[in-house]
Amino acid sequence: MDMIFFDNIDKLGRIVLTTVMVYVLIVTVTKVSGKRSTSQLNNFDWIVTVMIGSLGASTILLKDIPFVEGVSSILVLYLLQFVVTKYASVSPQFSNFILSEPRIVFYQGQFLPDAMRDERLTRQEIECAMRSEGINSFDDVEAIVFESDAKLTVIPKPSQSNKSDDDQNTNSNVSETINPLM
Repeated sequence: MDMIFFDNIDKLGRIVLTTVMVYVLIVTVTKVSGKRSTSQLNNFDWIVTVMIGSLGASTILLKDIPFVEGVSSILVLYLLQFVVTKYASVSPQFSNFILSEPRIVFYQGQFLPDAMRDERLTRQEIECAMRSEGINSFDDVEAIVFESDAKLTVIPKPSQSNKSDDDQNTNSNVSETINPLM
């Protein structure tokens, strides 16, 4: 019970110094690695971010993990993330393997219960996405897509004034962004 509030000054000094160094490292490498590190995270990016946080905390708090070993593991994760995302950007098959596919959960006035159940989404979450976009009628929505970064994208129905005569005469009223998901 004697170490609840304070152990010793050497341990505290090591933690403070290591915290500053790990903080500077993670901020610097995140800045260098670009927006991908801090954008809306898909499953893959989220896992890497959690691992980096865990490694940073372990390096700070565990005295049997030397700073250089902690830094090395963090840098290797950033490098792996760069390599994997770079390869995913040129290989659709690999990208499909590591990323979740977007999925339509609401289409032309209808909730899609199977898709909602598979993605574990509630009607309230979908309605929240509509309100966030300033849409208050189901009739104004062409589709709602659950994206690979777990964001709900609301696609409004095209207004009649924006359609050309050719568009009104076509059989397909599906937008270009939704068509590949169908």
